Amino acid sequence: MAQRTLITGAGGFIGSHLTEALVRSGRTVRALVRYNSSNSWGWLDSLSPDVKKNIEVMAGDVRDPNGMRLAVKDCDEVFHLAALIGIPYSYHSPDNYVDTNVKGTLNVLQAARDAGVQRLLVTSTSEVYGTARTIPITEEHPRQGQSPYSATKIGADYLALSFHLSFGTPVSVVRPFNTYGPRQSARAVIPTILTQLLAGATEIKLGSVHPTRDLVYVEDTAQAFIAIAEQSSLIGAEVNIATQQEISVGDLAKKLMTLTGKQATIVSSDERLRPANSEVERLLGSAEKLKSTTDWNPACNLEQGLMRTIDWFSQPANRAAYKWEMYNV
Repeated sequence: MAQRTLITGAGGFIGSHLTEALVRSGRTVRALVRYNSSNSWGWLDSLSPDVKKNIEVMAGDVRDPNGMRLAVKDCDEVFHLAALIGIPYSYHSPDNYVDTNVKGTLNVLQAARDAGVQRLLVTSTSEVYGTARTIPITEEHPRQGQSPYSATKIGADYLALSFHLSFGTPVSVVRPFNTYGPRQSARAVIPTILTQLLAGATEIKLGSVHPTRDLVYVEDTAQAFIAIAEQSSLIGAEVNIATQQEISVGDLAKKLMTLTGKQATIVSSDERLRPANSEVERLLGSAEKLKSTTDWNPACNLEQGLMRTIDWFSQPANRAAYKWEMYNV
């Protein structure tokens, strides 16, 4: 019998790719998208008909405890991805991040515990580590809440682990590093660069260009989630998803110019800069725990992943909703 799976945040960037991968793995998928009056399913609306016909879409909100009980009902496993993710927005609206990332995760944990699910994956972020103190960053690296966003994710991670230690809830904390690819939001660095380049801008406006990031192609991230869910030895564990390679934002912009054949001047814009003590200067992750316990390895190197991302953004219809000329918080 196929696993009955709930995924929260299914309409988002990683969520929509993971939903696709879960369907193709043979699971029966219930996809939770945030309720809205237009009944938009986010990026799920763009999936192929053969995938969509195998998804039960449920509208709701992780901030609602009863809604989460209904969403989890009859499910064997839960992939919890729903979150507020924008770091700049967290500077002026931290209450929203506490409500969604901390209380929302608590609602999912309680619903999953009450329903007796067999597996629960809670999505973390490499931002919980802050600027690297040691390289590569393992799961034992100290936590540094350098933004309200990262602080709420640290809180959510520890709540998840507390449910495992207190109640035996079969939780794993999954920690992707810098996932990128088709459908990524306009607030992320690669869409920021590409949408400006492809619009013909002569200046590419960015924040700080010297920080480094460990970039993981989104389909590799999705496969890592599934590999973790299928490995019982990772219950109660925190697990990085990383390539163990880094590139600076400035070098990334230059690489994208080379791959697109478009040139522009890189400008560091004051409004795009994080507060000095909030900027995460270096991210370079260790994926040794993931690789040693599963058969996961990234299938897509950086150049291959960037080319696939460029191909997607090169379609005018795909980038029509991206406001390239403004700073997307």
